[in-house]
Amino acid sequence: MKLVEVLHMNGGIGDISYANNSLVQRKAILMTKPIIEQAMRDLYCSLLPKNLCIADLGCSSGANTFLVVSELAKTIEKERKKHGFQSPEFHFLFNDLPSNDFNTIFQSLGEFEHDLRKQFGEGFGPCFFSGVSGSFYTRLFPSKSLHFVHSSYSIHWLAQVPNFIEKNKGNIYMSSTSPPSVIKAYYKQYENDFSNFLKYRSEELMKGGKMVLTFLGRESDDPSSKEGCYIWELLGMALNELVIEGLIEEEKVDSFNIPNYTASPSEVKYLVDKEGSFTINKLETTRVHWNYASNTNNENIYNNGGYNLSRAIRAVAEPLLVSQFDPKLMDLIFQKYEEIVSDCMSKEKTEFINIIVSLTKKT
Repeated sequence: MKLVEVLHMNGGIGDISYANNSLVQRKAILMTKPIIEQAMRDLYCSLLPKNLCIADLGCSSGANTFLVVSELAKTIEKERKKHGFQSPEFHFLFNDLPSNDFNTIFQSLGEFEHDLRKQFGEGFGPCFFSGVSGSFYTRLFPSKSLHFVHSSYSIHWLAQVPNFIEKNKGNIYMSSTSPPSVIKAYYKQYENDFSNFLKYRSEELMKGGKMVLTFLGRESDDPSSKEGCYIWELLGMALNELVIEGLIEEEKVDSFNIPNYTASPSEVKYLVDKEGSFTINKLETTRVHWNYASNTNNENIYNNGGYNLSRAIRAVAEPLLVSQFDPKLMDLIFQKYEEIVSDCMSKEKTEFINIIVSLTKKT
């Protein structure tokens, strides 16, 4: 089965849907807000577009999709009013893989647009929304058609599982026990994918166009450090427990690898400079505690953090797991995962590291 067919978040609006278990991603978007606002202000004041074309790559579905659009529109409306300009026409392009739950997005568009107009008033320009299905590691849009590209919590996903020359035995991701060839293969795949991403966006963005990208990463120079790998290492532990119990074949775990790469800022800078189409305006890291996956604000957050984080990871990873393991085992896998995560959170400081990079296409 091809990765594009199974790499998607849990759709719908149920208990284990991405829409209801994506508070960490929401936090990341809000933390990036000042950088996005600055990029949009600079873009608007330099180009003064009458028609503004914005692409959100890896949009998924749910409230976070509309949060991005709302914040971008709010920034432009504030800036154009300050200068006394007419509101531009907005064209928002939602992109994700074909298996994404686009239906949930478009079923909510009418109400969302009504709320936008209510918020910004009669002078707010016309809005057009389109869904664009396909991998962002390929060309998606006509040449020089985009003003702004946004992507949050998406480009750490790879186009495919790396090609290994030896097994990553006992692991489902990079680990301190992974063979050096596995670490090398992960980086090689990331280098190829991110370079393609930059190349194709440079063809689609007009001169002076902007990108703001947020993705999971690490600060350490070691690709197998806990900073980027721990969340998957713990899931691997849950799977290996089921191997010991005889419920999963060892070979199935050994042949399963997460198609993800948590890059360092230095790796990002190196590849942007090497590709050569963009200037880096800002490159920084932020941290989000695993407890932000919790959907409660009460004082017992540390007691239910493992439960909520396991649901958040299930919303992201379950379709991949179902492609390799018995779907009937999913409840048991994530029950074990919750127990392991809860234990770790009670003993350690557990954080996601985000990389945020703001880019301008060179003129």
